[in-house]
Amino acid sequence: MAKEEARVNRAIRAKEVRVVDDEGEMLGVMSVNEALLAAEGRGLDLVEVSPNATPPVCRIMDYGKYKYQASKRAAETKKKSARVDIKEVKMRPKTEEHDFQVKLRNAVRFLEDGNKVKVTVMFRGREVTHPEFGMDLMKRVAEEIGEAGQVEMTPRMAGRFMTMVIAPKKK
Repeated sequence: MAKEEARVNRAIRAKEVRVVDDEGEMLGVMSVNEALLAAEGRGLDLVEVSPNATPPVCRIMDYGKYKYQASKRAAETKKKSARVDIKEVKMRPKTEEHDFQVKLRNAVRFLEDGNKVKVTVMFRGREVTHPEFGMDLMKRVAEEIGEAGQVEMTPRMAGRFMTMVIAPKKK
């Protein structure tokens, strides 16, 4: 069915419809009033499932139950879909060794948790005239991360920031 709301019972505008009953049996082409009587006789709703067909196809079903099951299916697929966050690790071109190791450990932890890591080197003042320091830092990060991840986006300068994205390796 389409994303928009399906027409139900009296909202169906066609003169004739092809009707399928609740067991999946084809009842044939009939007027909307006859189809509504057939649905009401079973205590169910007449739902337009294919409005673009000629004539439109309607199904006899419990519409409330159908909508409930559809929402449950949507929630289940949303729950099963993997969500990848992008975590950021910021450094400066003159980051000291211990601070570098701490940032590196955090990046490896993020990758092991299944998240992508965006490594950013911030340049201040005249540091921006030496982007090679930032590039060296990025290469070092990529080397030391090793088995935990792989470079997805190579280092790029954007204004005063140099960024690189590292994705976790597939297991």
